Amino acid sequence: MSDTEWDRLFGELKAIENTHPELRTMDSPTHRVGAEPASALVKHKHRSRMLSLGNAFDHDELVAWKTRIEKLVSEVSETAFQLELKIDGAAVNLTYQDGLLIMAATRGNGTIGEDITTNARTIPDVPLRLRGSDWPASMEVRGEVYFPLDAFDRLNATREAAGEPRFANPRNSAAGSLRQLDPKITAQRGLRLFAFHIETEGEHSFGTQHEVLDALETWGFCVAPHRQAVDNLDAAKLVIADLEAKLPNLNFGADGVVVKVDDLALHERLGVVGGREPRWAVARKFAPEVAITQLRDIQINVGRTGALNPYAVLEPVEVTGVTVSHATLHNFDLIAAKDIRVGDIVEVTRAGEVIPQILGPLREHRTGDEKPFLAPSHCPVCDTPVEKLDGEVMHYCPNAACEGRVLESLIHFASRGAMDIRTLGEQRVAQLRDAGLVHDVADVYQLTAEQLMELEGFGEKAATQLISAITASKRQPFSLLLFALGIRHVGATVATLLARYFGTMDALMLASEEDIAAVEGVGPTIASAVAHFFSVKSNQRLVERLRDSGLDFDEPVTDSGAQPLAGQSFLVTGTLPNLSRSDVQQRIIDAGGKITSSVSKKTTAIVVGDAPGSKLKRAQALGIETIDESELLRRIDAQS
Repeated sequence: MSDTEWDRLFGELKAIENTHPELRTMDSPTHRVGAEPASALVKHKHRSRMLSLGNAFDHDELVAWKTRIEKLVSEVSETAFQLELKIDGAAVNLTYQDGLLIMAATRGNGTIGEDITTNARTIPDVPLRLRGSDWPASMEVRGEVYFPLDAFDRLNATREAAGEPRFANPRNSAAGSLRQLDPKITAQRGLRLFAFHIETEGEHSFGTQHEVLDALETWGFCVAPHRQAVDNLDAAKLVIADLEAKLPNLNFGADGVVVKVDDLALHERLGVVGGREPRWAVARKFAPEVAITQLRDIQINVGRTGALNPYAVLEPVEVTGVTVSHATLHNFDLIAAKDIRVGDIVEVTRAGEVIPQILGPLREHRTGDEKPFLAPSHCPVCDTPVEKLDGEVMHYCPNAACEGRVLESLIHFASRGAMDIRTLGEQRVAQLRDAGLVHDVADVYQLTAEQLMELEGFGEKAATQLISAITASKRQPFSLLLFALGIRHVGATVATLLARYFGTMDALMLASEEDIAAVEGVGPTIASAVAHFFSVKSNQRLVERLRDSGLDFDEPVTDSGAQPLAGQSFLVTGTLPNLSRSDVQQRIIDAGGKITSSVSKKTTAIVVGDAPGSKLKRAQALGIETIDESELLRRIDAQS
């Protein structure tokens, strides 16, 4: 997969999770940095997690970033900012002990990288022994390895002369060169490095980021040119524009400027967002290319939860080297606010050079033939009246049997964390739908081996295996069935809370919105979504068909004699070493405990993993006990 395609999908995933937080899981790529190590190189665990950066695509977003962090730490309003070019290369982590290089590693997944020490020693900008003597006895130096543009051009010329294919771009080539198993190949590439950060054990004497950069240079590292400290963001705006103008004359790739709070004491106080992005720094990306084209049509995609997602069909146009024919329009309110009409001449860009989006129409080019877009009152697929809940920008089709929702609904229904129908993956779901055998999740239980064997790729063994898996899924408890139905805002944990509180599907279906909201851990938004789901006639018919198919509508009664956490409430933060957050929460619930999403004096303890959020400091301020994964499991096992 190309870097551009990865960025596009990652941006799309972030947008989905922001709109539907109930879909976010702890194994989501948004909780990770980089890629999992996957080579013959030895793995290395970093002293502290190597972070990624949030993005600001214009000055207004940069100001919004500053406003957000000012609300958390008021002293930000008085701090200076350090500006550093954002080098387009590969991140590395260099470990020094008593001034000697003892380890070099790739970023990997942010926590565990790959040992590239032998290769790093071939890079002239990586000091094998530090200059001077005022460096910390033990530290990690973070930097960016890059491919100088002239060296990259020479390499491609050599490869062409030898009849070999050209490398695509300097960034990917730098990363690939670092991970060569033969260091002689790395040495021939001519890689270079810019250092920008240190991690030490205990306290260090630096008060600001620019002092760190000065020290790195003193110790023998190269630091990216044109770095500058500014007193405010107005000054930063001018410097960023000047740096962008310098790009054509640089001998390395850069795609923006990293804006950092200069005062290091504020870094600890500001902390990290989601275990992956520091609040004290942001990447101010350079302006992407803007293209002009015609908007041919506005169409609507219906998602798994029923969300109506409008998108633009464009006259194909090239934007930053990619041909774009479709662009997101986010929601109907945005279309109205920008007055985007079918037939308009529009400006198109790629947000973060990834996701195509429309900046707005060029009204001066209108001829009068353009057609205003009206948000539909009924689902464009099944004609069910569309709903828009208070406080939400999205419009929804409430019909769970809507054909527009079938594919994604079926994939979710059959997934491992839901009904766990083995071998019924995305391709087979699409095949069954295209063959007209399934129109909703209840149709899955009407399939026969004979029907399947008529389809391409289904022999007798494969058909029998799938039918057996479908039959076995009928024994899944009510909680998993409830989660599998894909009700908006109902994740696995909420489904378990509801199933255990009401006990049966029938009891939940008869419950009022107020009854559902009374369940601890279930707020009014979730209660409204659940009550509404079961009030829709088509959903009621779907549930009855599942009942007729023999699915389990009861939740097993938990043995009250093995409830070591009864009456206790816990909050889980950070990445735990062995279990996912959902697994830990399920174990707490199984042991009689309750899950809370915010810290209060009623919280029994906070379970802390790697890179915890700001809730840890809140808990410490309130004197709430903090425990790790092993202590939690010890308490759960104490009476079992």
